Amino acid sequence: MLDRDGEPDRPLFPTRRGGALTTSAVALLLDKHVASASNARASLRGKRVTPHVLRHTNAMLLRAENIDILTIALWLGHESTKSPEIYLHADNKLKQQAIDRGAPTGTPPGRHQPPDTLLAFLERL
Repeated sequence: MLDRDGEPDRPLFPTRRGGALTTSAVALLLDKHVASASNARASLRGKRVTPHVLRHTNAMLLRAENIDILTIALWLGHESTKSPEIYLHADNKLKQQAIDRGAPTGTPPGRHQPPDTLLAFLERL
């Protein structure tokens, strides 16, 4: 197998002959390994795991570690720095921080916990 040796023009995922893997080849390899992993991990069975899912998961994990959007855009090779802004809208920690900042003074931080009677009522509906 050829090594990239830090050369940006060499493919990150090369074929046996050193060329770049196609998108469908990456998807086929991923399907093969997910099927194999499903034998050991029942939780994977029936889940849709695609290269895009892995990419999105990577971006969400980077956001969860407070990595800025521009770094994520560069890391994932986005054409525009606007593309990864979707991850800002999906980050629940950021949403909770914004809600906490807008709460009236003296309000305890965190999410509202309804009383058990309300939950019981809602479950009966």
